Amino acid sequence: MNAEPLAVYIHWPFCRSKCPYCDFNSHVRDSVDAASWTRALMRDLEHQAELTVGRAVGSVFFGGGTPSLMPPETVAALLDGVRSHWAVLPDLEITLEANPNSAEAGRFRAIAAAGVNRLSLGVQALDPAALRFLGRAHDREEAIAAIEHAREIFPRFSFDLIYARPGQSVAGWRRELDEALTLAGEHLSLYQLTIESGTAFATLAGRGELALPDEESTAALFEMTQERLAAGGLPAYEISNHARPGAECRHNLAYWRYEDYVGIGPGAHGRLSRAGAKFATRQYRLPEKWLATVETEGTGLEETAAIDRETATEEMLMMGLRLVEGISRERLEQVSGRDAETVLGRNLTPLIEGGFLTLDAERLAATPAGRQRLNAVLGSLLS
Repeated sequence: MNAEPLAVYIHWPFCRSKCPYCDFNSHVRDSVDAASWTRALMRDLEHQAELTVGRAVGSVFFGGGTPSLMPPETVAALLDGVRSHWAVLPDLEITLEANPNSAEAGRFRAIAAAGVNRLSLGVQALDPAALRFLGRAHDREEAIAAIEHAREIFPRFSFDLIYARPGQSVAGWRRELDEALTLAGEHLSLYQLTIESGTAFATLAGRGELALPDEESTAALFEMTQERLAAGGLPAYEISNHARPGAECRHNLAYWRYEDYVGIGPGAHGRLSRAGAKFATRQYRLPEKWLATVETEGTGLEETAAIDRETATEEMLMMGLRLVEGISRERLEQVSGRDAETVLGRNLTPLIEGGFLTLDAERLAATPAGRQRLNAVLGSLLS
């Protein structure tokens, strides 16, 4: 058995509405045949298990879309499927993403009874005007009530906020963070707003009707976020994620550490190691296409492709340098087949001397300054 635990991602692609900043594989439908979707997800899970015989699962993550719209019976059936097809670790982490509106919060107990032990709430803002700007279906009072409800029901919970919003000041964001810390449990995710192609915000930005804070303002917001969360007992362990030591999201750590994971459901991706090679899997993206393919072929996989050493090395760098812990030098050299200095090339020394990277006998890591400018650091490393 491979000693590294396997992570299982299950995608529920449906939402009640599409948020203007969101470029995830999410879709609004008038109705969803829950029975058909349960059967299809179970069949796809079984197929993925056949590709990963002998592995033990360490985490399951229901993402979307809005997985809290899934019938709790579907969640329970899928978790039974995970346990029947794989060995699972005794402390299996099972996360489900949820919206904090009152209708979905009313289902939290049923979701917990289905086996979920970690809830991730998409709060996105505690400021009423910001919630309206972000197109969220809940208000401030519903968000706070949902956080408290999650605290009562789930052993672990987290919530997300989005910052670097148009016109946002450092002082205003500090007040919002201070309130978030009074509500938080052991984990917070804090994402900078970005304009993604194909979103409603991209359309507004293209017309000149939406502008994000400038680079200097964004940097000040980022730096204050890191300082305030560290002082509040939730230091960063990844660029956008903060937790008390030991409370990190183990599922997401599998991605950032370039470990293996299977992706089940429309548009889901996977990374699997077999016979000394790494393979990328990709599912059909459109829900109706995926469902029809599963019903006829037993899986929604569109592509399985071997990843060459160069691509695997690039993926490891792009993911691992997001982490405060960085990347194991030994693993980097195993994946690349070369010593670290050769892999990282001529730009390594200037990045170290500039205070953006560190490299020693154990690890390659980005410094706080490097993580703040990670796109530029990666661009230099990979050029």
